Amino acid sequence: MSGWTLEPVRYDHPEVALLVDAVQAEYVRRYGTGDDTVLTPADFAAGRGVFLLGCLDGVPVAMGGWRSRDAERGEPGLADGDAELKRMHVVAAAQRRGLARLLLAELEASAAAAGRRRVVLETGTEQPEAIALYLSSGYAPTEKFGLYRFEASSRCLAKNLGEPLPG
Repeated sequence: MSGWTLEPVRYDHPEVALLVDAVQAEYVRRYGTGDDTVLTPADFAAGRGVFLLGCLDGVPVAMGGWRSRDAERGEPGLADGDAELKRMHVVAAAQRRGLARLLLAELEASAAAAGRRRVVLETGTEQPEAIALYLSSGYAPTEKFGLYRFEASSRCLAKNLGEPLPG
């Protein structure tokens, strides 16, 4: 897409902080509360993850990242080689242009290049457009994990990198 750029940045980048505030406000609007998942720049450090800032004609409009997750932490639903998607968001003014799909594809490619074998994510029933994006991109329901695994509105999805999930 003309004018679209993706740049790896630190999670504490000032433009990312503004977009995180925007997505947290969206979570409050949809769920009544923000996301309490603790994320740090170290989660997305080289070799352990990546965080991308998407700009359209030089204006920050999207973000998303992945962090390495493995089974050694003993958390249900995670396996060695997992990459967990975090903070995928496109601002309202830039939605419905395919930017989320472009961002997702780049995140998947970078996770695969880093040796990750599967991408996992947690979203919620109040984000039907996100669920539709992930399902249409080859994700399938998986065992719940994470902070919200006991919430009825939580939906966890996964996609094997390089091969489809068994059907």
